[in-house]
Amino acid sequence: MKTKKLQYILLATIFFFSVFSFLVFSLKPEKFDLSLSQKAPADIYSPKDIEDRWTTQKLKEEASESVELIYYFDTGVHIEVKKDIENFFQLVYEVRDNEDLDQEEKKRTLEEENHLNLSKENLQTALTASLDKLNYLETYIYEIIAQNMNIGIKVENLQVEKGNIKEYILGLQDFNEALKELAITVVHATIRPNMFFDIDATERLRREAVEGVERIMIKKGDIILKEGDIVTYDRLELLRELSILTDDSRVDIMLYLGIAFIVLVLEVLMIAYMYVFNKEILEKTDKLFMILIIILGSLLITTGVAGISIYLIPVAAAAMLVAILLEARLALLVNICLATLVSIITGHDILFMIMAILGGTAGVFSVINTQQRGNIFLSGIIVSFVNILTIIGIGFISSNDVTKVLTYGFYGVLNGLFCSILTVGTLPLWESLFKVITPLKLVELFNPNQPLLKKLLIEAPGTYHHSIIVGNLSESAADAVGGNPLLARVGAFYHDIGKIKRPYFFKENQLTSENPHDKLTPSLSSLIITGHVKDGIDLAKKHKLPVEVRDFIEQHHGDTLVAYFYHKAKTGENGESIDEQSFRYGGPKPQTKEIAIVMLADSVEAAVRSMSSPSKDKIENLIHKIIQDKLEDGQLEESNLTLKELDIIKKTFVKVILGIFHERIEYPDTDIKELKGRKTYGAGN
Repeated sequence: MKTKKLQYILLATIFFFSVFSFLVFSLKPEKFDLSLSQKAPADIYSPKDIEDRWTTQKLKEEASESVELIYYFDTGVHIEVKKDIENFFQLVYEVRDNEDLDQEEKKRTLEEENHLNLSKENLQTALTASLDKLNYLETYIYEIIAQNMNIGIKVENLQVEKGNIKEYILGLQDFNEALKELAITVVHATIRPNMFFDIDATERLRREAVEGVERIMIKKGDIILKEGDIVTYDRLELLRELSILTDDSRVDIMLYLGIAFIVLVLEVLMIAYMYVFNKEILEKTDKLFMILIIILGSLLITTGVAGISIYLIPVAAAAMLVAILLEARLALLVNICLATLVSIITGHDILFMIMAILGGTAGVFSVINTQQRGNIFLSGIIVSFVNILTIIGIGFISSNDVTKVLTYGFYGVLNGLFCSILTVGTLPLWESLFKVITPLKLVELFNPNQPLLKKLLIEAPGTYHHSIIVGNLSESAADAVGGNPLLARVGAFYHDIGKIKRPYFFKENQLTSENPHDKLTPSLSSLIITGHVKDGIDLAKKHKLPVEVRDFIEQHHGDTLVAYFYHKAKTGENGESIDEQSFRYGGPKPQTKEIAIVMLADSVEAAVRSMSSPSKDKIENLIHKIIQDKLEDGQLEESNLTLKELDIIKKTFVKVILGIFHERIEYPDTDIKELKGRKTYGAGN
């Protein structure tokens, strides 16, 4: 059990790392020896989808810079400025109207109390100018301030605005130079920015602009650098990120992880399928190894054929082989897994993947139970037909390039033919290396020209004809209970080949009335009779018969008693000391339905042939008695046959026997025991 677990672990590990390594080798990009400012030696393409972060960042910066700065008005500033100007002129009017002060005192008062820090010359002008002109100037200043501050004055534009206002005032004709200078000084002293930078609103708009920039993606297969292009810093870093620079020792973890996950999922799916639906395959490590080699072989073929066209890759061949060698449902799963892997290797071509899945499915359905190797070529034509219909159907939906679609369709037709050639050509190899017995192999084995069957016909003709009838009985019964009728027929043909060694010791091959057993002791006769099983196994091994056929030779008698010679020994001298076990076959008992059916058919054919006057009722009773005896003797307990199936087998035997031995004139009943005595050392042994 421990060894079995180690084998499973080893096989699973080999599968994982083999497929993983193959995908890594296929998907790992070519590396380039490049440096900054060097010219690209050839066109360089991206091995996978990747964001061009440098171009994206540049676009984001441009988007951010394109956002206009947001400013907000502070209406209170205009009011404050106007208030400052009012206070100044109010002070001037009060000082001018104060008759208690002389001119010098008025000047001094203005110098001390005005907050605009005007020069003495400006204050002198304010005191000496005519009141009308001064009022007019004040009004004009308000208008100038209002015009500019209503538009808005930014901090960075304040000096420019002051300069513009100065030039405007200097150009006025209504005031003399002194008043103009006073106005300019008052405006410059009071005016200030009322439009301020709104950093929060600006940053919000910048963020929105940056977020609105879509990432620049370089798709797999897009060109990064054309031949002769100068390698810039951003292109060099992009190549480094793609791990396609020779001086870069970084491992593309994303690539390796992606491949590992895909391989792991596919491996687990196949193991889960076999565990749930077909544990028999899971228990045979050689069959699992065969599946591994078929999958790896298909992947290897992929690398060679993909250079011509991916539509030539023979995925269906692997599915057809698995269907013939093992099981159709498992073949469908293998087909899907292979189509997925090959699609990844060839660049995620959806059209190819659909073609591979549908074509492989058609191939599996068409080879189920095929019994002629020539039929596999017909299966290839079916695969070709499905391939071309799939390619044309999907191609016309997604493309208007009729020539291109028809070219792919032509490759699809060649694909089907290629699959059939691969299947037929490699099938004998799989059958031989892994000892797989396929319907095709079984058909070859019951060909009369097989050396062993020819030898049996020439040297033991009675046994040969007996085996043919047993084969007919077994095939019909196996088919009736859902067994493998072809295997049952072949097993029946070979079950008695051991009689070739001593043919005349068996009743059906005795041409005269002389019986060699009359001159032998019962124990020696029993050894000769039971020895045909061992002789048969030796012949089977010598002629390299499959294990499944050898099992029929070894198990078709189970450990039944050679009753005739046992009873003969019991009635002789020292009969009481006779050990029954020494007169039994060595076993084992039949382990499958098919072998158990051959055991029953063997006994039934011999017994019916020994009847002097067979009739339907007698045949039915005899078959019932034989089956009952085998059941009570425990010979069928390991074969998984149910009582219902035994009843079906009985009815099938009756139907086939009546077709062979036509009902004759009724004769007096014959004792069943007498019949058993006649057949004991005959064909049924």
